[in-house]
Amino acid sequence: MGKQHSIRQGAQGPRERWSLDAGSGDVARLDIPADAQRERHFEIDSRFVVRRRADADEAWHELRVSVDGALRWSRRVDSAEGSDSLDYRFSVRLPAGRPLRLLATTAVQGVQRVSLVLEAWEE
Repeated sequence: MGKQHSIRQGAQGPRERWSLDAGSGDVARLDIPADAQRERHFEIDSRFVVRRRADADEAWHELRVSVDGALRWSRRVDSAEGSDSLDYRFSVRLPAGRPLRLLATTAVQGVQRVSLVLEAWEE
């Protein structure tokens, strides 16, 4: 669990990869610092996994993803028996000098949080 960062050398120069594993937490915040030298394009992936409680009459889970403080996506679904998940993937283009602030928040009823992960990799 925790935040990880790596840089690999690609054909067009360095490529960054960031990830944050919040474990069974209800919030994941991933802050990617600005690069003053170049524009970057990131693919973002958010994944929230839950496990339905055996004694739950009603069960649902919700994931909300915000970018730089603005809500980008929100979904609440009924939870299936056993394990279930919500996933959201999107792209962000960052001008030189601009940081990226990602926030994933969750809400649940009748389920147990299993994992919440945010990943960003530069294309």
